[in-house]
Amino acid sequence: MRWLLWTAGTISLILGIFGLFLPVLPTTPFILLAAACYAKASEKFHQRLLAHATFGPIIQEWEEYRSMPLRTKKVAVSLMSLSIAVSVWVIRDYLWLQVMLIILGISMGTWLWRLPSRDEPKLNAPSRPESASR
Repeated sequence: MRWLLWTAGTISLILGIFGLFLPVLPTTPFILLAAACYAKASEKFHQRLLAHATFGPIIQEWEEYRSMPLRTKKVAVSLMSLSIAVSVWVIRDYLWLQVMLIILGISMGTWLWRLPSRDEPKLNAPSRPESASR
C-alpha cells in the first residue's frame, strides 16, 4: 500500500510541477495531494516538501488549518485566469476548445476561491468590542 501512495504522490508532484508551466494544470491541488500521499507513505519525502521554501508554508497551512493563504489564492486565480485568457486567444479557430477552457477555468477558479483563508478579513466584524464602549 505504501508504494501505491508513494507512486500517487510522485505523479501528483510531477503534475504540480508541470502546472507551473502549463496554463490549465493547477499546481497547488497537486502539491497538496502529493503531501497527503507522502505523509502516509514516506516521511522523508513529506519532510522535503514541508521544507520547500515555496510550497512548504502552503502545505503546513493546509495540514494544520485546512485553509490557504489569501495572497496565494489571489495569485493562483489571477495567473490561472491570465493563462487561460491567453490560451483562449491563441486557439481562436476552435470554439469548442475555447468553451472547454473557459468552463475549466471558471470551475477551478471557483473551487480555489471557495477554500477557506485564515488571514481573510471579516466583512461585518465590529471594529471594537461592545464591552469596551461602556
